[in-house]
Amino acid sequence: MGLGTTCIRGGYAPGNGEPRQIPIIQSTTFRYETSEDMGKLFDLEAEGYFYTRLQNPTCDFVAAKIAELEGGTAAMLTSSGQAANFFAVFNIATAGDHVVASNSIYGGTYNLFAVTMAKMGVEFTFVSPDCAPEELEAAFRPNTKAVFGETIANPALTVLDIEKFATAAHAHGVPLIVDNTFPTPINCRPFEWGADIVTHSTTKYLDGHSAALGGCIVDSGKFDWMAHASKFPGLTTPDESYHGITYAERFGNEGAFITKATAQLMRDFGCMASPQNAYLLNLGLESLHVRMRRHCENAQAIAEHLEAHPQVAWVEFPGLPSSRYHGLAQKYMPGGTCGVVSFGVKGGRAAAEKFMKGLKVAHIATHVADAATCCLHPASSTHRQMSDEELAAAGVPADMVRFSCGLEDAADLIADIDQALA
Repeated sequence: MGLGTTCIRGGYAPGNGEPRQIPIIQSTTFRYETSEDMGKLFDLEAEGYFYTRLQNPTCDFVAAKIAELEGGTAAMLTSSGQAANFFAVFNIATAGDHVVASNSIYGGTYNLFAVTMAKMGVEFTFVSPDCAPEELEAAFRPNTKAVFGETIANPALTVLDIEKFATAAHAHGVPLIVDNTFPTPINCRPFEWGADIVTHSTTKYLDGHSAALGGCIVDSGKFDWMAHASKFPGLTTPDESYHGITYAERFGNEGAFITKATAQLMRDFGCMASPQNAYLLNLGLESLHVRMRRHCENAQAIAEHLEAHPQVAWVEFPGLPSSRYHGLAQKYMPGGTCGVVSFGVKGGRAAAEKFMKGLKVAHIATHVADAATCCLHPASSTHRQMSDEELAAAGVPADMVRFSCGLEDAADLIADIDQALA
């Protein structure tokens, strides 16, 4: 099926007389006739459900749809994108291990890696997404367990050279994990370029309506864990906390990673998606292919308008031929990138703050990738604790405005920008 058809029909196939929409299984627990029946579930010898903290049918229907969209073999929903990125890394890298990551990633993810997971004993080396292959190679260590990057970074809008990072990761026998939140599988499918694990903040475009927090992890099913058994003992040796199962042997490359993340991490951390949120997410997914086209069209029009505006100092949008990432965007996302445009207002911080006060259509909000246009001045909100010098070093200059184009008429958004700049 095409991606548009999968948005509507993937993950769930109703039988004769069954509901067209996925059912909301709003139950914490599930009944069985005998203890033996339930025991088979605990031994992972049978498929089924016993407690929603681990799995729930509604969540699994939606995870299966996202797996189909990405071209993966298994997926799981989480309570947020942060939880998805944490699980994806911590599933294979624990205390004493090392991970290579792009330094151009969402600030919350950077803090998760550089601060919180560092306290847990996982060390990260951050490299520029634009680094030469030699510099990327030098970042690896004998205890490196994964490589991480974002397809399009938030808010810098850098584009990851997926093939370059995948080649380096595989040369060292480790998987490449890619956060594909901004392009979505409609515009980019990282597995086709060598990525092994994909994550999403489903709160963004996949939901698209500010309705439900969520995250997702998708496994390509292509990484051979047993071929690198010594690097990944959690997958290739018996798990004594789960009846001595060796995940890579029992579930193969196609299911080992997600099964382990469910049986261990979801069991212990409990970052599950609620069935109600999964249902709302699925409503968003049904229109994803249509919405992404409009988001990208609006962003392209607004980026081109801003680039020609005399009060705008600079514009970053991968769809612009002037962007240094235009070539990579054309390679990996020829049909469009995302709906987010970053730009600087001439006059610096004060001018950017005045611009924000003048907006009438765009919502001032920390959110992005929503049906409604959202605008943020990071220096006076999310990054307000940083000096102008620190902001510049972080790639978030004091004059930056992040403009997430919604589904409104482009002419209305342009008019709003113009009157605010005036």
